[in-house]
Amino acid sequence: MSNHATKRIFFTSDIHFGHTNVIKYCNRPFETAEAMDKEIVRRWNEKVSSKDDVYILGDVGLCPTDYLCKVLSQLNGNLFLVAGNHDKGHRKNAHFRKQFAWIKDLYTLKVPDDDASRGIQRIELCHYSMRAWNKHGYGSWMLYGHSHGTLPDDPHALSIDVGMDCHDFVPISYEEIKDIMSKKDWSPPFYLSDTQN
Repeated sequence: MSNHATKRIFFTSDIHFGHTNVIKYCNRPFETAEAMDKEIVRRWNEKVSSKDDVYILGDVGLCPTDYLCKVLSQLNGNLFLVAGNHDKGHRKNAHFRKQFAWIKDLYTLKVPDDDASRGIQRIELCHYSMRAWNKHGYGSWMLYGHSHGTLPDDPHALSIDVGMDCHDFVPISYEEIKDIMSKKDWSPPFYLSDTQN
């Protein structure tokens, strides 16, 4: 159990609870879907506290909705879902919807951060990767999933795949992402940097 004094923010995607074939497709180190689910829940709850916010960027599970809700109810944190292509059927279920503070298709998160421009870090959340996104030229981040780590990371773009397969099957924190972004070779586009001088 995490013992952080203040609420933290986490991100993840493409959990695929209950999905046996994802083990083969993505070479996940689990014998069965049940073993995978238990281990993900264990790792999740070791890192995330009950008061933390977790933004899931789609594809929560491929399994019966009742089973999926049972697993989701074991996870620490306040859950928010930016839906993916495999979430459509589940969204019709009222019990599934109740597992989340909200469900959206796209979301702009604004995090107070003294190191960010004007003290706010903008983060575009989407299941799918984008090459250009709102305010990308001003330092906004793009967090995505869907590709299970198969898209090469762009060292010149403030974007990252937050999927389970890229981060040892555990959500990644805002602080961890901030550290990754700080090491990227990013600068504002010429048409913005010229006007800022």
